[in-house]
Amino acid sequence: MSALELGAETAWWVGKVAVVTGGSHGIGLAVVSALAGVGARVVTGARSTSAELETLLAADDVTFVPVDLTDAAAPAALVSAAGERVDLLINNVGTSTPRPAGFTSVTDADWSESFDLNVMAAVRAMRSAVMRMRPGSAIVNVTSDNARLPDPRLVDYGAAKAALASVTKALAVELAPRGIRVNAVSPGPARTRRWATDEARHAAAARMPTGRLTTPHEVAAAVMMLAGPDSANTTGATWTVDGGLIPVV
Repeated sequence: MSALELGAETAWWVGKVAVVTGGSHGIGLAVVSALAGVGARVVTGARSTSAELETLLAADDVTFVPVDLTDAAAPAALVSAAGERVDLLINNVGTSTPRPAGFTSVTDADWSESFDLNVMAAVRAMRSAVMRMRPGSAIVNVTSDNARLPDPRLVDYGAAKAALASVTKALAVELAPRGIRVNAVSPGPARTRRWATDEARHAAAARMPTGRLTTPHEVAAAVMMLAGPDSANTTGATWTVDGGLIPVV
């Protein structure tokens, strides 16, 4: 299909090389699907694949790399699988473990595990990707409302996501002269495996002014907007997609 048939906006994405961490489920899967749907070549990595991702692998220009992104060498290996050029990097991988026993129960190993996956996986991927990026490239990091709404049950996770938000802003300033943009999307409770039960979903939705959880597609739409040409002069921003959970003041 020609660029004229696709339309100018969609044609911009065709042939772009995108790397997505944690693309087998939830928000990451929605981002992979969105990128593939507009003609980007997508390389994604996670510990395991999924039936939904396998469908994309069969139908679109999507490559899956099995990696444990807590391994210090894994993020660079994933980026390397994309080749010599990376146009878009979406750092989505992350997880949280509730700590009902409180702060003193969170061990050094717990802190290290949280930071390895929620911060260092992104740091290592960015370190590798920026060497392959040219003007017009973009990075989008998926942070969390917990970066600004600390929860004692998720103390290490919130701290890790706050660190990622800070790195996002610092790197945006450093890379702006090179024409590389760095932004973040901050989801609140979303319909992912973290909120797997009806009870958990209802409890989370009750806190949100909209009365419902965000869908992975809605977070992916924000990622696409920040990664794409309509945000060409936006960098160092954090877009919140949380149904109004964090009040606008």
